[in-house]
Amino acid sequence: MPGPKTLLEMAGVSPRPHPWSQSALLLIDMQNEYLDGKLPLPGARGALEEAAKLLAAARRAGRPVLHVRHAGRVGGLFDPATRAFSHCDPVTPLAEEAVIDKALPNAFAKTDLSGRLAALGVASLIVGGFMTHLCISSTVRAALDFGYGCTVVAAATGTRDLPDGAGGVIDAESLQRAELAALADRFAIVVPNAAALG
Repeated sequence: MPGPKTLLEMAGVSPRPHPWSQSALLLIDMQNEYLDGKLPLPGARGALEEAAKLLAAARRAGRPVLHVRHAGRVGGLFDPATRAFSHCDPVTPLAEEAVIDKALPNAFAKTDLSGRLAALGVASLIVGGFMTHLCISSTVRAALDFGYGCTVVAAATGTRDLPDGAGGVIDAESLQRAELAALADRFAIVVPNAAALG
């Protein structure tokens, strides 16, 4: 008996990642809060190294780069007055690269991301960042509504353990795998790493 297929496969959508020539790089919430702040993620350093490869590839190709940064409240997570708010060193934006601050998980919500992308004329997004189950998922799902194809680079993302609501814990690795599978069903082409983009 054949195994399950994604909805994209059933629709005949090519599993190939979106090409750099038509894409912008979108890096979401790659901030120090997730590296060594109040919310460190397992595997954050490895994800940052992979995101740095994406960033280098986008710059070499002359493609647009947009950095999304979560702006929290004073005294809380992602406090703009603290180091936790700043971008991690491997993915520090250049002066000419867009930085978009957000207050909600979806990077399109109450920001000018949609307008910036429209002005760039890109058809698709290459996506990396934190956290897979939250801001990556909500942004990639919203991107479909705005007409953008997305390629999510798995090794450039990460998440954390979560309570399962029944007294147990869903470990970060299982949550990461499940969330990427859910996105790959309908919302994005998911590739393992930067090298898979060609």
